[in-house]
Amino acid sequence: MKVTTAVKPARDTLNLRIPAAARNLIDRAASSTGKTRTDFILDAARRAAEEALLDRALVSVTPEAYAEFLKRLDAPAQPNAQLRKTMQTPPPWARP
Repeated sequence: MKVTTAVKPARDTLNLRIPAAARNLIDRAASSTGKTRTDFILDAARRAAEEALLDRALVSVTPEAYAEFLKRLDAPAQPNAQLRKTMQTPPPWARP
């Protein structure tokens, strides 16, 4: 019988110097989400990194496709059931 063992991916170390107040805030947030400080920081840093890179993504299109895109952006929203429901629903902060 062949036994397989799970191999953990290699991890590197990243040292940070942060004020105690920031560390305490991070610890409280990590605890409230059931994560370790390391996992919480890694998740937040990964999301920030992905957003930063996606914000700089370049999309190349033909002039015709770009003109169509602008035309659709400039067009008024077409009323539909979902839009009406959304516009009539009070925001969460205004609900009793």
